[in-house]
Amino acid sequence: MKTYKRMKSNTKNIISEETEIIEFKRSTSELKEAVISIVAILNKHQKGKLYFGIKNDGTIVGQDVTENTLREISKAISDHIEPKIYPKINKIELDNKSCVIVEFEGSENPYFAYGRAHIRVSDEDRKLSAKELEKLILKKNRYLLRWDNEICEGASLNDIDNSTITGFVKLVKKSKRISIKNESKELILRKLGLLTDKGLTNAAILLFGNNPNQYFHNLTLKCGRFKTESTFIDIKDSNENLFQQLNTALVL
Repeated sequence: MKTYKRMKSNTKNIISEETEIIEFKRSTSELKEAVISIVAILNKHQKGKLYFGIKNDGTIVGQDVTENTLREISKAISDHIEPKIYPKINKIELDNKSCVIVEFEGSENPYFAYGRAHIRVSDEDRKLSAKELEKLILKKNRYLLRWDNEICEGASLNDIDNSTITGFVKLVKKSKRISIKNESKELILRKLGLLTDKGLTNAAILLFGNNPNQYFHNLTLKCGRFKTESTFIDIKDSNENLFQQLNTALVL
């Protein structure tokens, strides 16, 4: 059975007005509105606090708080917020009146209350339009949507050039910017975020592949040395991985 803490406090321990991360509710009769406020705050700031027993102007009125009251709050949050969150719900005393504080956080936004997404604007909870919701989802997944983070279909660790990995580790040790020792190439690639449970990323093959052109067309570096604007001393094409192309360009 879930247990709840009882806490003693006073008005000095809370902010006296509502903000973008703090919400007041007079009582649990406003439980549905409270759930919506939690979602709105999460979608804007990923964490916040909500109090039952305080009017929206900051006046502490208190309310009857029992174990059933706390369970009712917990159940409403569990049943009506998606993705799930696991807030801290405690009974506290403010000005000798019983109140409830709900502390919550989450980074899996967008969050939905009763099937709708809301966003916090000042001390108000506004419904997100379809366009705003789309922007929020794209913002959350912008890293995953990048081409270099996509999985390179068909690639395996056999496509990774061992000498390039070895050279990279030497550079890392010299720079001391990343903690990589004499580890397997699989572990190194995982540390760099270039290998997931789904496979190697496009970036892994671009950086360390022994034959990137097997997967990507026209991955060619053209290098040349000029005697005049129209006369070459030397010219060379490289279809190697990016580290090898860099070395080719430097030694030409």
